[in-house]
Amino acid sequence: MKLLIQIPAWDEEEHIGRAVSDLPRSVPGFASVEILVIDDGSTDATARAAREAGADHILRLPIHQGLAGAWKAGLDACLRLGADVIVSTDADSQYDARAISDLVAPILRGEAEYVVGDRDPGTKADFSTLKRLTQRFGSWVVRRTSGTEVPDATSGFRALSREAALKLNVFSRMTYTIETLIQAGNKEMAVSAVKVRTNPPVRPSRLFRKAWRYVLIQGANILRMTALYKPLPVFFGFSALLVLAGSSLVVRYIYFVIIDQNPRGHVQSLLLATVLFLAAVTSFLTGLLADLISINRTLLEDILLRLRRQELRPSGEPLETKQPADSAGTD
Repeated sequence: MKLLIQIPAWDEEEHIGRAVSDLPRSVPGFASVEILVIDDGSTDATARAAREAGADHILRLPIHQGLAGAWKAGLDACLRLGADVIVSTDADSQYDARAISDLVAPILRGEAEYVVGDRDPGTKADFSTLKRLTQRFGSWVVRRTSGTEVPDATSGFRALSREAALKLNVFSRMTYTIETLIQAGNKEMAVSAVKVRTNPPVRPSRLFRKAWRYVLIQGANILRMTALYKPLPVFFGFSALLVLAGSSLVVRYIYFVIIDQNPRGHVQSLLLATVLFLAAVTSFLTGLLADLISINRTLLEDILLRLRRQELRPSGEPLETKQPADSAGTD
C-alpha cells in the first residue's frame, strides 16, 4: 500500500518547508509514504523550498490555476504515481500532521472511501463569530444536499481511496471542498469524518478575504452542484414557488372583487400572475429536460471513469520534476 500526501502551494516559500518537514514518513498500514507538492504557478521559490525540505515530487503548474485546479492536478499526479490512498493538506500547516494516521484509518478498515478532517469550526478561537456561524450553516446545507454527515464541509484535510479519487471531478476554480462532497454523496460513496487537531494560524486565509464573497461563491457552488445531480427537486421547487406567488395574486384579485371594489384597478395582479404561471411552466419543463440530460451525464461519467482508470494507471516511474535552479521561483 502506498500513501501519497499532496500539498497545493501558491507563493508559500516562507511556510512550505515546515509543512513538508512536519509530515510523517511512515504511517501504519502503508509500505511507503511519499510527499507531492503542487506549485501552483508561484512567483517565489516555493518549489525549491519544498524540495529542500524533503518533498519527493514537485509538480509545477505554468500558471496559477487556483486551489481547485491545483488540487485536481495533484490528484491525477498521485494516481499516476500509484497511490492507493491520497491525503490532502494545506501549505500553511493549519492541520496537525500527526492526525494523518487517524484520517486514513477508516479507509484502511474498509469503512469509508472519502474521509474529511473535522476541525470543529464552531469552537475554533481563531475564527470570527461570523465565520463560525457561516461554517456551521454552510456545513448543514451541504449535509442536506449531499446526504453525508460531515460536520466541517470546508475542511481541506482529507483522505481519499484510489477509487474515490478516480470518480471525482472538479468544475470550480476557487475551491473543491463542498463540490466534491456533494459529488461523493450523490455517487453513493462511503463518506465519514474524524476529529483532527489544528495548529495556530501563521497567516490570514488567502482563499476568501471577505465573508460575504465566500458565502456567495459557496452558495452558488452548492446550488450548481445540486442542480447538476438533482435537477428535478431544484427546478420543481422553483416552479412551486412561482405557482404559489401567482396564486396569491389571483386570490388578491378575487378578494377585491368580493368586497365590491373596482376590479379593473387590480387587473395588474392578474397580468403578473399570468407571467408567474408561465415562468412556472417553463421551470417545470426545464426540470424535466435537465433530468433527461442528467441521464446522459451519468453515462458520460461512467465512460470517463473507465478512461481515467486506463490513463492514470500507475506507470512505475517517478513524477518528472526538475532540480531547483539558483534563481528564486524557478526549477
